Amino acid sequence: MNGEERERDERDPFMTSTAPHALVVGGTRGIGRAVVRRLAADGHVVSIIGRSQAAANDDRRVRSWSADIADLSLLKATLSEIVQAQGPLSAAVLLQRYRGGGDDWAGEIATSLTATRELVEWAGEHFEDLGSGKAIVVVSSIASGYVASEQPVSYHMAKAALSQMVRYYAVSLGRKGIRINAVCPGTIVKEESQRFYSEHPEIEALYREIVPLGRMGTSEDVADLSAFLLGPRASFLTGQNIVLDGGVSLQSHESLSRRISGAGTQ
Repeated sequence: MNGEERERDERDPFMTSTAPHALVVGGTRGIGRAVVRRLAADGHVVSIIGRSQAAANDDRRVRSWSADIADLSLLKATLSEIVQAQGPLSAAVLLQRYRGGGDDWAGEIATSLTATRELVEWAGEHFEDLGSGKAIVVVSSIASGYVASEQPVSYHMAKAALSQMVRYYAVSLGRKGIRINAVCPGTIVKEESQRFYSEHPEIEALYREIVPLGRMGTSEDVADLSAFLLGPRASFLTGQNIVLDGGVSLQSHESLSRRISGAGTQ
């Protein structure tokens, strides 16, 4: 063990030189919070970057930093601070999106695209293989290829661009041993939206009807897939945009509408 590793171990017994260390950007709520819980349960040291500080966590392996990732100088400083405090990174899950009140087009470019580029290229220079490989997961949306009418065009633009960005970096970072994949969820029930769906059981009933797997997706579904993509069992998988929607997007709209309406076939 060298001096740096010894110093890290003395700071915290969990921060060993062999523990996988994952960064979760946007890990303070919703899907991101579920990802943090899953990775910590799998034995990762987890560092969170969010717009706000994460809620207190009893797990000493989990620490949170508050930063506006659209501020690239602040982002770089935060990444350096994380490595100094928690040790080298080997994995990342990127969930950020623009949620400000200004120009949503410029905001999505800065938050979803420019910051993602900065994070991925930083990973290409600083990630270390801590025993389970080096990997990045970008949590995107089915709006990368479909139209979600409740979202603005800027959201669709950003998600579509992320899909190509994932493919580009899969090629350019592959020789460095870094894999990168995207998860594109459909409608997901999060802790924050559970009350809404419980108050509108007709929506959940409709999803049970139209989704081939017979239920709505959950934050834990996204967390499970993200954890798999970071792990050694996905060691030859890179550059993929994986749709996670229970199969609903596989169906013919005509067939689905006839079945739901009870119109039958001609």
